[in-house]
Amino acid sequence: MKLTVFGATGGVGREIVRQALASGHQVTAVVRDPARLPVTGTGLEVFRADLGDPQALRAAVAGRDAVLSGLGARSRKDAGITSRLTRMVLRAMEAEGVRRLVVVSAAPVGPKAEGEGPLDRAVLGVVSAVLKDVYADLRETEAELARSATDWTVVRPPRLQDKPLTGVYRTVVGGFPRKGRFLGRADVAHAMLAAVTDPGTVKQGVGVAY
Repeated sequence: MKLTVFGATGGVGREIVRQALASGHQVTAVVRDPARLPVTGTGLEVFRADLGDPQALRAAVAGRDAVLSGLGARSRKDAGITSRLTRMVLRAMEAEGVRRLVVVSAAPVGPKAEGEGPLDRAVLGVVSAVLKDVYADLRETEAELARSATDWTVVRPPRLQDKPLTGVYRTVVGGFPRKGRFLGRADVAHAMLAAVTDPGTVKQGVGVAY
């Protein structure tokens, strides 16, 4: 497949690029600074662009089978950047007639897991309070997707870890795994790539966790 990856220099984005290349896909990695992308390989095109200009992004998505986005705020001070940049991606995709889009969000933005216990509620409450601006940005991002003409999927992991790829995790379409507290960035990328070809995830939020 021909894939375009936004946020390719971030933790999840790098893993998407690495795993997609390893699976034989052609990958266009959209970056502002190519020096920050440590991934190389046959089938990789590094596309340098200003993510604030949807016209500049059209060439990055034209003719692609799917777009994946690892865009996200790196800290609370970056809150607002995810929804703003996602709007630019959506405009470029809609201008080029590219429909399939998979983005990363976060577990607190989606529905609570069934049977969630008091400890889980307490932890989620603390995290949500500390990162409320970041989560508000992600909610707006998901609202933008819902208003778009794309065939979107939102993958919602819990707390992220830097762990090797396992490919073993729980997935709940339209919900979240019970007592799911962690997931490695490599496995988030794995779940996002799997969602690309899964019609059951179209226009759905997907909770993922160990």
